[in-house]
Amino acid sequence: MLSDKLRDALCDQMTFEVYSAYIYKAMAAFFEPQDLKGFANWLDVQTMEELTHAERFYRYINDAGGRAKFGAVAEPRFDYGSPLEAFEAALAHERIVTGRINKLADMALAESDHATRIFLDWFVTEQIEEEANAAAVIAKLKLIAGDGRGLLILDQELAARVFMPPAPNA
Repeated sequence: MLSDKLRDALCDQMTFEVYSAYIYKAMAAFFEPQDLKGFANWLDVQTMEELTHAERFYRYINDAGGRAKFGAVAEPRFDYGSPLEAFEAALAHERIVTGRINKLADMALAESDHATRIFLDWFVTEQIEEEANAAAVIAKLKLIAGDGRGLLILDQELAARVFMPPAPNA
């Protein structure tokens, strides 16, 4: 059974995952009017991943004897100076998420809540991928350095990203 403190922290992270989805959807809306549909697609996939993360927290909190409660979600930033600026913001956000997940894992360890610690292991590993994905796009954007042809090629590459829900027991 979850302590009240850990339950509240998990609920806060669940809400933060929804906020993350909100951020990525706002970023997709930044790219859509520029006809950069591949960038928008990449961010739409990211949106779905974040909603899946929120659902995982929701299910775990309820299954562990708690009651999931969502908090308010702030308005996300919706404008960026460039694709590079948008993806740098995405990477910065993912680093915040990583720090939050690590603090939750520390809290679970401090409470000797091994079930929650094991649950959070998936997220610890997932954050490595989340940061690497954003960093890879940033590296390519830096290589392109404003070249329109390169941007269009990268847009085509990002259009190929497909949402793959994680296995239920992953």
